[in-house]
Amino acid sequence: MSSSRFSFSEARSLVGDLQQPNPLIYWGDFLATIISGHLAFHSLYFLPRWYPDSPALWPVLAIAFVATVLLYLRAVMFIHELVHLPKRGFRGFRVAWNALCGIFFLAPSFLYYPHVDHHRRQHYGTEHDGEYLSLSHRGPWLIVGFILQAMIIPLLGLARFLIISPICWVVPGARQFFHRHASTMVVDPSYRRTDLTPQIHRIILLQEALCFAWCVWFLVRGGILRGEPVDPIWFIAYAVGVAVVALNEIRTLGAHRWTGDGTAMSFEDQLLDSVNYPNHPWLSELWGPVGTRFHGLHHLFPSMPYHNLAEAHERLMASLPADSPYRQTVAKSLTSEVVALWKRAVASTRKTTAASRELDERRAA
Repeated sequence: MSSSRFSFSEARSLVGDLQQPNPLIYWGDFLATIISGHLAFHSLYFLPRWYPDSPALWPVLAIAFVATVLLYLRAVMFIHELVHLPKRGFRGFRVAWNALCGIFFLAPSFLYYPHVDHHRRQHYGTEHDGEYLSLSHRGPWLIVGFILQAMIIPLLGLARFLIISPICWVVPGARQFFHRHASTMVVDPSYRRTDLTPQIHRIILLQEALCFAWCVWFLVRGGILRGEPVDPIWFIAYAVGVAVVALNEIRTLGAHRWTGDGTAMSFEDQLLDSVNYPNHPWLSELWGPVGTRFHGLHHLFPSMPYHNLAEAHERLMASLPADSPYRQTVAKSLTSEVVALWKRAVASTRKTTAASRELDERRAA
């Protein structure tokens, strides 16, 4: 802990003029990203059909796959901005994001509404925060499992909208249960969602219906409409989906230091638990797009638009005192933070094992 307490008012005075989002940047960035992503994705399907014997086919497919994953990750991460954007003036952008990205990925925006709990100071890191786990105090294999769950998440998304949605439409009481347990993008699977208002319910019904229709079309286009028992695009979509989710899981591991123990944390501790990656922007922007590489700064100013975070960080680093706690949010690299998290988890496991062994020896004595 730094000897200097963090001054929020001082930080706000330095970056207060950077809070206004620019709609042109949002529209231009998102449309260029999602259209390029869709083109790269479909090239994975069509290139082997058009040029099956080309010697350059596999290198080109590899490049197209990487481009698809990075572009789709960037497009999907705009869902994070939707939660923090002003309600007025961005309705069209929200509709466009869902139509071109959210529905396509079975990740409509209603799944992310509870993200606001992650930014409530009294909820951060507690059972009321669905985006937090005490990973520094758990076994290291939980970190491995956290990444490997990417293998099943695309299938869970398909089941959520192809099977669970119709159940919610026709079975009394099912909506309440599945809203609590299966309607949120979470880090903590034990999180229970409680915001089923009439307005949110109407939005959910619309987005569910669109996702269900997309699932049906996606599954029947190969087997029924084209007479093929297996559609190759299913495997392409699954591979891309797993890669996007896995990359995002790794990014998430580096977004915080996960030092909380499940109890409420002070605002300064919450800040120190969050991480910024200002170095190597051309690389860090690939795995931490749309401002997510400045996660510490985002927790300080949640409503600041992603396109102003880099400038805000530079101002704070140039003007805050040398012993400001904010400087401790800066990490050298994503790799270094994930390795540090692993070491903390290993150390915690050893400490717990040693304490348990000591207790057993006392009982035996």
